[in-house]
Amino acid sequence: MGNAHVVRDYYGILGVDSDAGPDEIKRAYRRLARELHPDVNPDAAAQERFREVSAAYEVLTDPEKRRIVDLGGDPLGNGGGGGGGAGGADPFSAFGFGDIMDAFFGGQGGGRGRGPRSRIQPGADALIRMQLTLEECATGVTRDLTVDTAALCSECTGSGCAPGSTPTMCDICNGRGEVQSVQRSFLGQVVTSRPCPNCRGFGEVIPEPCRQCGGDGRVRSRRTVSVRIPAGVADGMRVRLAGQGEVGPGGGPAGDLYVEVEEEPHELFTRDGADLHCTVQLPMTAAALGTTLPLPTLDGTEELHLDAGTQAGTVRTLRGKGMPRLRSTGRVDGHGDLMVHVDVAVPTKLDAKQTELLRQLAELRGEEQPDLAGGNRNGHGIFSRLRDSFGR
Repeated sequence: MGNAHVVRDYYGILGVDSDAGPDEIKRAYRRLARELHPDVNPDAAAQERFREVSAAYEVLTDPEKRRIVDLGGDPLGNGGGGGGGAGGADPFSAFGFGDIMDAFFGGQGGGRGRGPRSRIQPGADALIRMQLTLEECATGVTRDLTVDTAALCSECTGSGCAPGSTPTMCDICNGRGEVQSVQRSFLGQVVTSRPCPNCRGFGEVIPEPCRQCGGDGRVRSRRTVSVRIPAGVADGMRVRLAGQGEVGPGGGPAGDLYVEVEEEPHELFTRDGADLHCTVQLPMTAAALGTTLPLPTLDGTEELHLDAGTQAGTVRTLRGKGMPRLRSTGRVDGHGDLMVHVDVAVPTKLDAKQTELLRQLAELRGEEQPDLAGGNRNGHGIFSRLRDSFGR
């Protein structure tokens, strides 16, 4: 008659309920590991108990092994966990040093980093810059861009294998993706794990790589992407195209493509957010007499009326004649203003007749000897005020 196999109660070994979550299982293991670890408790019974606790923790933090337990099975079979029979697995010897340190010092636990890693990885984001004029930023544009990114290999569709071949299990790590080494230290026997150098941690190798992609599952490809730039964008803003970036290794999901706006300088306007600024230079006579001049705007031409006596430094504001205000949703919410700065140009060269006419005008206005600092509210300049104070 064959030997009866007793199914171990892994939940009972850790002292948790069958519906315990990962955090509760981790806390229970840490508590028991601090009490039973051989460097803390050298008693033989404690060491045997620590083996059982370590095996239970390894089983309950592995989703597949825990599913077997919940179905009434024992994922460790006849090996380990209860002292281990001849030829049986020793769960403590397979339990990595990193997991022990997690228990003592609060690491992630839960089998972090154990097992092979997936060959399929998400792709990286890509960035391309687009130069736009101020007018294009104001109206928005749709353009076709040529991008050079990693794309899915058409020969192997991401598997990395030549047609008709499949990956095989790595014979160095037996599909675990990692190899272990045993060392002795002040903690006793320490088992350390590192990625398998043969399969690079994947747990499998590609005996016949795809000739087109060399086993990577992706190739460099140039393609055309259509991008719509909304009205109101500014220098440095980015438009995101989801899933248009680099395809990941192994044919993994593509990252995003970001289009960054580079706004070209404008010959007339400078920009401050949604507001625009420009400078109008008036002749001295036009500033004194007043004038009306045509002013180019983003919407066409506006007539700008300047009153007689307009001073240098005057700012006229044209409401709603600036850039569209771009909301975070990509919609336009009104427009900024256009600020017109007035600069008065003083002539530097006069002929004899012009000079005589200006002298006559100065005599008529009593400006032959003007005060350097101008007059105050009472019509007295700084020199006349100083003269009056000394004459008292």
